[in-house]
Amino acid sequence: MGSKGFTADDVPDQAGKCFVVTGANSGIGLETARVLAKRGARVLLACRDSAKAEAAMASIRAEAPQADLAFLPLDQADIESIRAAAALAAKEPRIDALINNAGVTVPTRQTTRQGFELQFGVNHLGSFALTALMLPKLRETPESRIVITSSGQHKGAKIDWDDLNAEKSFSGIPRYGVSKLANLLFLFELNRRLQAAEVPITVTACHPGLAGTNFGRASMAGRIVLGLGGVFLNTPAMGAWSTLQAATGNVKPGGYYGPTAFFELRGPSHECVPSNEARDPQLARRLWDTSVAMTGIDPGLAPADTATP
Repeated sequence: MGSKGFTADDVPDQAGKCFVVTGANSGIGLETARVLAKRGARVLLACRDSAKAEAAMASIRAEAPQADLAFLPLDQADIESIRAAAALAAKEPRIDALINNAGVTVPTRQTTRQGFELQFGVNHLGSFALTALMLPKLRETPESRIVITSSGQHKGAKIDWDDLNAEKSFSGIPRYGVSKLANLLFLFELNRRLQAAEVPITVTACHPGLAGTNFGRASMAGRIVLGLGGVFLNTPAMGAWSTLQAATGNVKPGGYYGPTAFFELRGPSHECVPSNEARDPQLARRLWDTSVAMTGIDPGLAPADTATP
């Protein structure tokens, strides 16, 4: 990758590696799975609907007949489904990367099976739980990675600790932004704890810019651009570039990657700058402890200032 940024053309050969891609049946997840499979990786498409997963795998095999693909049943709105998916993935000979791509955005308040506000529950708590449960397997593979998908919508978001489940008030776009802020707080706290414990897993985050998917409607800028006819949109394939960089490129632990052109809405992937709020270690530790309490799942990593080698 040069100064032009990272694109799918920069993804190196992935033969012998295995990736889990959540939400891989459509959009950016599908395009990520497609490129990885074309580069020789085994890809587990982790999603809810088996028929949609089969259709996605068929579309990949139409371009790469020898693609090594499998369906991993996963509903991130249900902690028990997450536990089952992690247990099934652990049976693989190796897992080189977990790509937390799955996410939702909704205009009205909905809840997960366990009663969490849907966006926070799926986008953050679901990724937190799956990552925690897959850490033992990832630790078995040298140079494994964890990718967490955030969004430019994290900027300006504020977590209402007294109303995490939006029982008092709900507004879709701000709540989506909160879930994406949580993704980055989790990234930095997980990276701090992994490094303090000397666990050789690289954790990175990415954002897709404004891709031509339903998520493009989750921001004011997105709706304006969509209203202009989508001239400045990333395609889903372009939106996957940052995910692919985070998963396969030359990255630094705790790095955050995405397009930087046109207000970070489109173009090749580069290293990006998160908000100051996203880098607040006190907020991150509070979120970590809250996430453990809400999900009942503990990653088993001590805080960085108390961890011992």
